[in-house]
This record gives sequence, structure tokens and C-alpha cells, in this order.
Amino acid sequence: MPAAGIGTRMGSVCPKQYLTLQGKTVLQHTLERLAQLPLAGIGVCLAQHDPYWDTLTMDLTVPLLRVLGGAERCHSVLNGLNALALQANPDDWVLVHDAARPCVRVADMTKLMRELAAHPVGGLLALPVRDTMKRAQSGKNSVSETISRTDLWHALTPQMFRLHALTDALQTALAQGETVTDDAQAMERQGVHPVLIEGHADNIKITHPQDLQLAELFLTQQSAESCEER
Repeated sequence: MPAAGIGTRMGSVCPKQYLTLQGKTVLQHTLERLAQLPLAGIGVCLAQHDPYWDTLTMDLTVPLLRVLGGAERCHSVLNGLNALALQANPDDWVLVHDAARPCVRVADMTKLMRELAAHPVGGLLALPVRDTMKRAQSGKNSVSETISRTDLWHALTPQMFRLHALTDALQTALAQGETVTDDAQAMERQGVHPVLIEGHADNIKITHPQDLQLAELFLTQQSAESCEER
């Protein structure tokens, strides 16, 4: 889990993963979701001088491994993979999930793991594009063209790939000077085709201040749904 970012777009002093959401930090919510899966452990990639991590109180059944984060998301993920390689097998599955996605549904992550268990490559949670897509003119807020939404998907996380394959893909991309924005992009550069597993639209990434209010609404709705199912 890359969690070394400073979240400049939130406009707050505190990094977004440490903002409070229903009495807990965003990061705590996200970790608690992941800890409900049958995982061997969770590696959390943090900034070198992170002053917040040690103040958190968490009671998780899944072991946590603190890893030094990097300058960009891909650097943090690669650091995490290298740390996992010391105690995992090259063909072990790895889930990479954004710390700022606390509303991810356990059912969606379980679906991802189940449907990809025997797949040779892996894949990611994603959502089909439903809105009309516009490309802006370079450097301007004016439309250059309309893009067909056919076959377009929003990439979400978690993204799930084999440990060695993803490590090699990220190392290759960085060696060639490309800073990939997600793990699937690194795998695509290797000539493979990750599988798109449809998830729910409430798996939002907290990026802007209004996203925090939306995440709180989604968590409340999910809690209500859970109570109804019982």
C-alpha cells in the first residue's frame, strides 16, 4: 500500500491518508478493509519522516510491514515489492491498493482475488466509463475533441499481479525513464493484457476536499447495507 504522498491537492497541512473520517484516519479505514482478506501481510510504504504513523492505534489480525516510500507512487510500490521479496515467493500474488481508497468493498476485492486466482497475468478493479469524454486543447480549458467511451474504463485499485512479474515491470519502466501511474500500466508495457474486473463506483480515491465528505457518505451507506443483509 503506497502511503507516502503528501496530498497537495487536498489543500491541508496533514497528508490525506491521515485526515479524519468517521473518527478514524483514512489510512486506518483502508487497512481495516484489507485486513478482512486472507492475506499473509500488508506492507505500508511511508514517507521517511512520517510523524503520524506511530500515533495510530490499530488492532489488526494481519501483520503489518513498514516500508520506506519513494518520490512517486511507482517508486513506493517497487520498494514495497522488494521488501516482500525477502519473505515471499516470486509467483505469489500481490495486491496493490491506494491508501486513499477507504471505501473499497471487501466483496469487490474478494471477487478480484477469486476471478484472477488461476490467471497467468492478473488484473485490476475497474469501472466502465459512462460519461461522454472530452479531450482538451493542450494547455487550455477548451475542447479539442470528443472521445468515444466505448471500451473505456476507469482504473481502480486493488490491482493484482505476481510479485516477480510486477517487480520486473516496474523496474523496466523506471529504467527506461517512464513514471507509470499505476501497476497495470507497467504490466501493459511488458506486452501482457491485465483483466478488468468490474467494481463499485463508491471505490473513490480521496484527492480533493469534497471527496472526504463523499467518502463519509459512502461509508455510511455501506454500513447500512451491511446491517440490512444481517
